[in-house]
Amino acid sequence: MLTFVGLGLYDERSITVEGQQALRNADRVYAEFYTSKLIGTTVEDLEVHHGIEIEVRDRTGVEQEPDEILEAAKEETVAFLTAGDTMISTTHVDLRLRAHERGIETRVIHGVTAQTATSSLTGLQNYRFGKATTLPFPYAHGADGLPTSVTETIDANREDGLHTVVYLDIKVDHDRTEEDEYMTADLGAKLLAEEYPDLVGVVVARAGSPDPLVEADTMTELADRDFGDPLHLLVVPGECHLLEADALVELAGADRDALDVV
Repeated sequence: MLTFVGLGLYDERSITVEGQQALRNADRVYAEFYTSKLIGTTVEDLEVHHGIEIEVRDRTGVEQEPDEILEAAKEETVAFLTAGDTMISTTHVDLRLRAHERGIETRVIHGVTAQTATSSLTGLQNYRFGKATTLPFPYAHGADGLPTSVTETIDANREDGLHTVVYLDIKVDHDRTEEDEYMTADLGAKLLAEEYPDLVGVVVARAGSPDPLVEADTMTELADRDFGDPLHLLVVPGECHLLEADALVELAGADRDALDVV
């Protein structure tokens, strides 16, 4: 049995009760934190809190060399952990399909995702979000200006009146620096301001933590602010219903006149 468990957004307590029970019943526990990370805890704290031992795998160990995980799941009860929800914010459908090819039963235990938390914290209605995009560090995509994947997504969503979640790049276990890198919202806004200086953005910082932050302004203004510790993301609002506009004004300090209210 291979059970995919979403750990939620912040620390060792963000997991669901069902997920916690699955961890404690597992014979072996694997995890990856290269796609996202629980900023409010460590692997050691997770192990102590849940009474388990965790083997952390890098991208190669999950995507290219998953045999150890799959072989263990053939004979034992194995849990595979990620931040957020394993099949949404960090998708591991390929690993699940490989398990099915070997006749291994699988199960998914969901966790809170950045997408749903963003809707809750901003007051923007979940069904009015379009396609999401990820803003990479400039050195990661190697081109001048914003990648077309970002601009085309924002432009298409705005044309349809939809909101856009812009995930900000994370670099874990890479050669550029010894430390993990998390793009902050001010840097993300600075990059977006090159193309959209007067466009309203909404910063969501530390969703799921005791001190989440939600702040709205133009990209130019957001680029000059400090939003504290990661993780951060940005939202580009599309057309806002009256209630959505009220929420952005009250919860994020938005200028109502700058919003596209319908």
